[in-house]
Amino acid sequence: MVRGEFLWGLQGALDRRGLGPVAGVDEAGAGACAGPLVVASCVLRPGDGARLPELTDSKMLTAKARDRVYDQVLKRAVDYAVIVIPSEQVDLLGIRVMNLEGMRRAVAALREHPGYVLTDGFPVPGIPAPSVAVIKGDRCVASIAAASVLAKVTRDRIMKGLHGELPHYGFDVHKGYSTADHLAALDEHGPSPAHRWSYTNVATAAARHGLTPPHPVVLTYAALENPSVPVRALASSVGKNERSAAGAARRTRGGARIS
Repeated sequence: MVRGEFLWGLQGALDRRGLGPVAGVDEAGAGACAGPLVVASCVLRPGDGARLPELTDSKMLTAKARDRVYDQVLKRAVDYAVIVIPSEQVDLLGIRVMNLEGMRRAVAALREHPGYVLTDGFPVPGIPAPSVAVIKGDRCVASIAAASVLAKVTRDRIMKGLHGELPHYGFDVHKGYSTADHLAALDEHGPSPAHRWSYTNVATAAARHGLTPPHPVVLTYAALENPSVPVRALASSVGKNERSAAGAARRTRGGARIS
């Protein structure tokens, strides 16, 4: 694992040593309780970080700036892939499992096999190329920053589309994250099919409204341990096996968002 205080330097060093093409990988939506998880990979030309002056972590950009950078990345990228993982898969296998799997899929979907892969924040086992995790990689590795923009803009547009179908949740504003307004709407209306029913706040709201999941759900460890989530009220489509219980308890990037 690498700490990335040196702006764009790591990717350039790998390229100069003939270890390219270098692919960056990042996700958007891991911390949300509604909507898909989106994972992107991106390969830029050596030196393109300097040719994209606005490029940085997508969370640090305004929506208009992200759209500009998104268009620039699409024009300049040697290769890229965007993987959309629906909430149903997150509910069945857990956010960490699907995050790792999404990153593997995003690398595998590139047209050219990368010589090296840089991931944001944590290592990803099973990537079919040498790889290293970079702390705050979306701020110091151009290809990771580009991937973060591709993932974020793609997901934001999906959430705006969901707002047209489910306007009372305000997905166009909070994009499925657990803001005060979103939690208030969840409390008032109960969860929609777009929500992640395995998450504690969503499972609690569902039980309060007497709603059952529209797809199979394996509750997170936090939801299972929360006395306000009566498992039997969520029907037989809810599981509680070790895959999301004992396993999730040992991980730092878990699934539940506790309101």
